[in-house]
Amino acid sequence: MKKNTKVLLGGCTIILAILILLIAATPGASGTEIAIHEVIANPEKYEERYVTTEGFLIENSIDWRADEIELRFDIVDSDGNVLSVFHHGVRPDNFSEGVITIIEGFIEPGEPFRAERVKTKCPSKYEGEDPNDYDPEFHKELLNDK
Repeated sequence: MKKNTKVLLGGCTIILAILILLIAATPGASGTEIAIHEVIANPEKYEERYVTTEGFLIENSIDWRADEIELRFDIVDSDGNVLSVFHHGVRPDNFSEGVITIIEGFIEPGEPFRAERVKTKCPSKYEGEDPNDYDPEFHKELLNDK
């Protein structure tokens, strides 16, 4: 075999190996984002698929077992659909009533949603104030006090 052919075959092999590793290492890339009512209505449709959904945390449903690193809780959507969740892993920060909870994992019919990742966000805490309520005089007073 010629040297150019060997280099070309070696380069193609390396690129193919990298692509296979990237696909295998990112299960979320092949996941599906669905609403809670879809999870409840058609669990068989999404069985064995990596899915993402979100809802508001119901605080009195939290069952945190630190010794076993297990977390069980319920989330609810704006229509009142409730989904029970099981997560084997650490409890997220900011885990309190009304926080938006994003879960990623697998559905098993008749079982709680098996979350591999649990994230929280609280948009009201991080949103800016309404620009129409801006008071330039108050801002000037703050700058003059320094």
